[in-house]
Amino acid sequence: MRTVIVRTQQKDQVVDITDTVEQYLSQEGPEDGLCSIFVANTTCALTTADLDPGTDLDLLDALRHMLPHLSYRHPHDPDHTPDHLLSSIIGPGLVVPYSDRQLMLGTWQSVILVELDGPRERTLHLHAF
Repeated sequence: MRTVIVRTQQKDQVVDITDTVEQYLSQEGPEDGLCSIFVANTTCALTTADLDPGTDLDLLDALRHMLPHLSYRHPHDPDHTPDHLLSSIIGPGLVVPYSDRQLMLGTWQSVILVELDGPRERTLHLHAF
């Protein structure tokens, strides 16, 4: 297992972590298997996406428009609640199959971290098995 820190630069940001995961696979774990990727934070998430130019911003815009404007009850900062909710909806982890130490992603698929409350340092835990 390896822990990796990802530094984000913006409030809302999509970070392609595919190369980070594949670098880990090239150095550790079996040649074929599954790679578990988990982000240990409550205001960012992991998923896969097509990262053609502009699709990162399309994703972020669509996510922000998903949630209604409500009176949230988050005790220390109600304005921060949508960040937590979107993170929970997307989820904190992925399991991706790999072969020959390469993720078995679709042609246009990338593994991404979705930052919802940056800029911050985010903690990723990677485990190949």
